[in-house]
Amino acid sequence: MNNSIALVTGGTRGLGRATSIALQQAGHSVAAVYRSNDAEADRFHAETGIAVYCWDICDFEACGSGVERVEHDLGPIGVLVNNGGITRDAALHKMSPAQWQEVLRTNLDSHFNMCRHVIEGMRERRYGRIVNISSINGQKGQFGQTNYAASKAGILGFTRALALESAARGITVNAIAPGYCDTDMVASVQPEVMKAIVAAIPVGRLGRAEDIARLVVFLAREDNDYITGATFSTNGGQYLS
Repeated sequence: MNNSIALVTGGTRGLGRATSIALQQAGHSVAAVYRSNDAEADRFHAETGIAVYCWDICDFEACGSGVERVEHDLGPIGVLVNNGGITRDAALHKMSPAQWQEVLRTNLDSHFNMCRHVIEGMRERRYGRIVNISSINGQKGQFGQTNYAASKAGILGFTRALALESAARGITVNAIAPGYCDTDMVASVQPEVMKAIVAAIPVGRLGRAEDIARLVVFLAREDNDYITGATFSTNGGQYLS
């Protein structure tokens, strides 16, 4: 078991919260990154003891400074989970440039920002595990989400390319494409829409954050060195690709 340092963006709420806790339980020292909700981050730290760090993952320089702080406090980052993401839904003919840009910067540019600042250290140490959180809607598309679907589809291509670049250096790069999970983001969906969503899931329920977290822990294992460039569709059978 490799007790390496794991950094999780969007790591104090939803999928990120469950992932941070699961990695901690698997023996990793975890840094959970958040953007603005200090009160939620403080509660999370008090409940779990997991270190929390605040910075904007859209900001390349902030990511660099943040990674330096984590590595100063905890040690070299061996596991990176790119989980931070947002939605700004609208049909394209009503979507503003700001809605497009904010989602692409948060959901896709952040992967470059974070990976760029950890990849050299991983290459030097010849070890790393990178897990990128995409979405079912990056695979199949979704009405009103051209921005979100584009960002999440972009993550899949980014994952494959970085996996090819990194394999010879002992670094694996994989993506998880969750279906609809029982998180705050999905909780805002109208009840009649939610009923239709659940009806379309063959296993008959929404995903749980822990379903995704268990897969992250598996992909982060030190002995899991032969799976790279893969996308894991974790959606209860709702979309098979």
